[in-house]
Amino acid sequence: MKYFKIKINGKEVKVKQGQTVLEVARENGINIPALCYHPDLKIKANCRLCIVEIKGKKGVHTSCSTHVEPDMEIITDSDVIKGIRKTNLELIASEHKEECGDCIKQFDCTILKLSKECDVELNRFEDRKKNKKSLKFGPSVEFDASKCIDCRNCIEVCNKQSVGFFELQEKNGMKEVVPTKDKDHDCIYCGQCILHCPVGAIEAMGEFKEVEEPLQQKDKTVVFQFAPSIRTSIGEEFGMDYGEVVTDHIVGAIKALGVKHVFDTSVGADFTTYEEAKEYVENLESGCLPCISSCCPSWVKFIEFNYPEFIPHIATTRSPQIILGGLIKTYWAEKMKIDPKNIVVVSVMPCTAKKYEIRRKENKVRGMNPVDQVLTTRELAFLLKHHKIDLKKIKPVSADNPLGVSSGAGVIYGASGGVAESVLRTACSLAGNKNPKIDFEEVRGMEEIKVAKVNICGKSVKMAVINGIGAARRVLEEMKKDPCKYDGLEVMACPGGCVGGGGQPIPTTAEIRKKRAESLYSIDKKKKLRTAHENPIVKEIYEKYLTDEKKIKEVCHTSYRKKKREVKI
Repeated sequence: MKYFKIKINGKEVKVKQGQTVLEVARENGINIPALCYHPDLKIKANCRLCIVEIKGKKGVHTSCSTHVEPDMEIITDSDVIKGIRKTNLELIASEHKEECGDCIKQFDCTILKLSKECDVELNRFEDRKKNKKSLKFGPSVEFDASKCIDCRNCIEVCNKQSVGFFELQEKNGMKEVVPTKDKDHDCIYCGQCILHCPVGAIEAMGEFKEVEEPLQQKDKTVVFQFAPSIRTSIGEEFGMDYGEVVTDHIVGAIKALGVKHVFDTSVGADFTTYEEAKEYVENLESGCLPCISSCCPSWVKFIEFNYPEFIPHIATTRSPQIILGGLIKTYWAEKMKIDPKNIVVVSVMPCTAKKYEIRRKENKVRGMNPVDQVLTTRELAFLLKHHKIDLKKIKPVSADNPLGVSSGAGVIYGASGGVAESVLRTACSLAGNKNPKIDFEEVRGMEEIKVAKVNICGKSVKMAVINGIGAARRVLEEMKKDPCKYDGLEVMACPGGCVGGGGQPIPTTAEIRKKRAESLYSIDKKKKLRTAHENPIVKEIYEKYLTDEKKIKEVCHTSYRKKKREVKI
């Protein structure tokens, strides 16, 4: 790698050949504003806020698309730059209808922050899109076209996900981002468009009213559960380090809202692991392969819509939030002598698709939805800030028994490969392997495709872990030609798994996803209990409650079906 020196604002810095001016500036703590830039995506230079001047070159240049050269001298904050940047931001604001009062980004809005820094009059130009309508994609995602600045990030990331739900449409001589009307493409609610939208034009469907109202009703028992990945991400919303573990802070903050019962969805993950491992071993013995993971609702919908021929191979085991919700409204309700109809279960999830999952009829338990409402990580952070609850300062509190203590296997569900590793730990034990392996490092990491070769039931098994829907499509196409290519598949729709979910804090980048995942594995490593089937609460509930196949199927299993396009435009 070739290194050389350049100057930024008179400061000499060492750079690598191939870096952009924006990358170098950010590495050296020099702030250059940029809206359309995201390290996951290609450089577009659409917003033109990241302009700089370069000595010896005329005009201004976008720092995101300008690569460093030896002895380059760069100015980032001249009067000329400030004037152009101010005008550009005012023009961007004319495409973005300001509704700050009820916007979830109001506590962390880039446009508002920049407008103060640049002394911008946001309403200088009339809103060009003020009459555009807001479109709802199922129960999960909302696209407010009146706020869209046409940066096209959503189109690129949706195509990268191999979903293709957004496209450009030309109208009155201008190109605008719109959801496609092509019936061969449907939203899978992964929310990656939300993570990569710089202005909050795409957001998860908020459920704040539905969550807060039951807290004021004496006849309602409100129970919260929080997903494994939340413990290493939500702290970022409160100025904490990327990947910082805040498990007990989450419980304390939720209880500060007036919630009496807080459980850990990682316990639900232990039940999911046990049931899916049983399925996996049975399928290996019967030869009904491949066995495909099922706890990512975006992935499940992707198969149901695009590859229905693989539906018979999806594990029928329900996801951790659905199993835990079912146990809360059956086992726990009976234990506490509470009418389950008066229990309101709220999940805090890293995933916008979980809002869709809880409304699937196939997941009902005794005619009830196991989970009533879902808040994303960002939405819980917004709710806490709205109530002036600072997660960083809150007194840590442990999650409640009996559904508050999980194995390490339950915690790593939040990272790509975590489900596969958890299932392999238990499957090896159930199959009678001597000294069953605990650490399957070959399925960890951010690579798109990882493969583990394991001996189970005396057979050599190939388990593939797929990171992102784009890679999953490629693998499914390969398996249509070669059905025996893999014996098992774990697929997470979002890059990095749940740590990179569509409901996670913004920004979410490859480096941030990596730190969040590493923290989950560090929790697992420190746990005395690292396998799901050895969790005492799992054993107890199977011994005392899930005592027959009928109950197990009712609480722990579901079904799937071929689907037509659900989102109507």
